[in-house]
Amino acid sequence: MRPGVFPVASQVQDRPGAGRSRTIFSTVFGLAVVLLAAGCSAAGTGSSASADGLTTLTVAAVPGIDDAPLFIAANDGQFAAEGLRVQIRDYGSASSEIMALKTGHADVAAGDYADFLYAQYHQKGLLVVAEGYDAVSGVMGVLVSQGSGITTPKRLAGKTIGTPEPQGIPYSASIPYSLETLATQSVLQDDGVNPASVKWKPMPTPDLISALSSHKVAAILVSEPYIYRAESEIGASELVDSVSGTTANLPLSGYFTSTSFARTHASALDAFRATLQKVQPVANKGAAVRSTITRSVGMNAQTAALVTIGDYQTAPDVNGLQRVADLLVNFGVIATPLHVQNMIFREP
Repeated sequence: MRPGVFPVASQVQDRPGAGRSRTIFSTVFGLAVVLLAAGCSAAGTGSSASADGLTTLTVAAVPGIDDAPLFIAANDGQFAAEGLRVQIRDYGSASSEIMALKTGHADVAAGDYADFLYAQYHQKGLLVVAEGYDAVSGVMGVLVSQGSGITTPKRLAGKTIGTPEPQGIPYSASIPYSLETLATQSVLQDDGVNPASVKWKPMPTPDLISALSSHKVAAILVSEPYIYRAESEIGASELVDSVSGTTANLPLSGYFTSTSFARTHASALDAFRATLQKVQPVANKGAAVRSTITRSVGMNAQTAALVTIGDYQTAPDVNGLQRVADLLVNFGVIATPLHVQNMIFREP
């Protein structure tokens, strides 16, 4: 869920949901934005000294609420102040980002914890460089349309919920396939609903609001800014807050690197993390994030002012990240425990 990926302004106004959930809008637009924000070309990858003496890092990311501080730092020259030239590129999906890390086409990737922890379980070789974005109430939930008759979570039994398409975790009808479905199934279980009694239907995020409006699904599972859009455009209402109770304040996304890159470029990664640690407390005040997503991402100012924004963290919360890993085990996404403590990047 890199929670909250934004369409360009015209898409926000003219059609429901552009791009894939939490993480993608138009690739062409996203690439243009990130290259402009980073102030460098897309040619070349890997950490190296540029003509101006800065060390180049290629970061795989899609503009959104979750990684807004990355773009704030790039726009404001704060990476350059730490000796870095940050080139931000869109690889289209979590699985592509992970492959880019492993093949050396990207040095750092921004993504949600469920996908990257799943990849670590199966493939190894990933480290958490910096924590990005944690949930607050209202950033992810299950919405129903007016007059649906679904007034309690228990009435979702036997119903179909539209969800964003999976990225790094394969689709399954019986176990969660994304951070969104993982968190939501946990909350439903706490509410006395058997998650297996619900039919989960992945579909392109642009189709979710219209699918709810036309009654193709009984409910939809979305993150901001689609929660705001569904509520304002079709009068949808939140039935389930997916980040409440046992999932309250759940870490949602962060920044990752490969163990091989970390061995040889620890200083560059430390400078990258130090920059984010300076920017993210400022981002928590809200104004810089709302300005950035309006200017750089293309969200209109009205929407940016009204969407719910989570918390940006300044250091990995190992206990919080372990909660995500434990949820993956508890719901059968992975078979044995994953110890997140061993994944935290530490400069030698």
